[in-house]
Amino acid sequence: MIKFGLQFCSKQGRNNTDKLSILISMLKEIKEECLKENINITKYPITLDSWYVSKQLKEQLDELGFTKIIMAGKSSYVFEGEDFKGKGSEWKKRVDYQENQWGIDVPCVRKQLSNPTFGELNLLFFQKSNSNCYLLMDLSSISLRGIWRIWSAHNIIEQFWKILKSVLKIAEMKLRKQGIYIGLLIKVIMYLILLSMQFMPSLRRLSLTQIMRKIQSSTRLTDVIKEHFQNDFLGISAII
Repeated sequence: MIKFGLQFCSKQGRNNTDKLSILISMLKEIKEECLKENINITKYPITLDSWYVSKQLKEQLDELGFTKIIMAGKSSYVFEGEDFKGKGSEWKKRVDYQENQWGIDVPCVRKQLSNPTFGELNLLFFQKSNSNCYLLMDLSSISLRGIWRIWSAHNIIEQFWKILKSVLKIAEMKLRKQGIYIGLLIKVIMYLILLSMQFMPSLRRLSLTQIMRKIQSSTRLTDVIKEHFQNDFLGISAII
C-alpha cells in the first residue's frame, strides 16, 4: 500500500489560499509517514504543472531532498541558447522536432538552455500535432526517455481527475468538512467499478464515459433499491 495525501482547498485568490505552502506541508507529512515504513520517497520523481513553476518551490523541494523534478514550462518564460534568446512560445516554433526517438511516440527534441530564474536547464519540446507543441523543464539530469516516461504517468493521473470531474461529477456532491473526503472515496470506488466493467465482453469497446451513459440510460434507481434493499427502504414503495 502506498501512502498518499489529499487536501481540498479553495481556488487561488479565495480565502487567501497558498497552494505552494499546502503542497510543501503535505510533502513533509507524507515523507515522514513513509520513513516510518523505511520508504524514502525523495528518490522518486516529482512532476508539476506550470502553475507551480517557481524558484522558491525548487529550493523548498531541494531542502526536502527531492532531486528529480519535472515541470511543465510556461510559454512566457524566457530561455537563451547559443544563437537565440526568446520566450518558450518562440522556441517551440524554432526547434527541429525529430521523430522515432527511442522510447518516445511523438516528435520531440531536447535542448539545453538557460533561464534567468533557474539557470541551466534541460528542456524537452514535444509535438502532439502540427499546432500543439509543449515544453517540459527538467530541473535535474534525467534521460530523454526517462522524462517522457515520468510525464506520461503524470498525464494518466490528470486523466483520472478529469474523469472524476466530467464523468462522475465529483463537484456535484455538496458535502462539508469530512464529508467531502467520504464523497471522494465513493467516486473513486465508482471509478474502479467502471474500470472493471471495461473487461466485460459487452462493454470492452466502450470508453468510461460511454459505459456511464449506458448505465444511466438503462438503470433506474428505484429498481436498484428494490433489488438490493428491503421493500420499504426509505419509503421507496411510496414513490414507485
